[in-house]
Amino acid sequence: MSKVLFDHQALEAALDSMAKTMFAAEVWIVGIHRGGAQVADALQQRLTVMGAQVHRGNLDISFYRDDLDTVGPNPEVRPSELPFDLCDHDLWLVDDVLFTGRTIRAALNELFDYGRPASIRLAVAVDRGGRELPIAADCIGFTLDAPAGSSVKLMTGELWQIEQRQVK
Repeated sequence: MSKVLFDHQALEAALDSMAKTMFAAEVWIVGIHRGGAQVADALQQRLTVMGAQVHRGNLDISFYRDDLDTVGPNPEVRPSELPFDLCDHDLWLVDDVLFTGRTIRAALNELFDYGRPASIRLAVAVDRGGRELPIAADCIGFTLDAPAGSSVKLMTGELWQIEQRQVK
């Protein structure tokens, strides 16, 4: 059974606020597949409307994960796309939900395989707490204290929402 934590309207408002925080004349955004890439797309649209020049890429961290043995035999792998030189740029790394920090660690490892950015800042739609690594977001849509044994997920479609499910 799932419970809607944040509806479409609340998520849209949070994305507007995040875009204002991230705004600069030029913005380099890298979304983490799947949910983070969708959040990055929404942020890119907002930043473009605000007048920013947005450079956009995506990462698939499947082979950088430290839990590959628990994901299953056939993880869904997408290509990473970084159509710009990330060296010496200030990047925004974007994900949907920040939990343990392991996804972000994997993304950082992959990013440095492409070059050395000047800085990397983290933007997440939801920070649910429960960190296992010393990683913190610089731009957060929602902060949530989710109980252990639950899953928080961005549900996309025509109307976005954030749902929480109890994991058995």
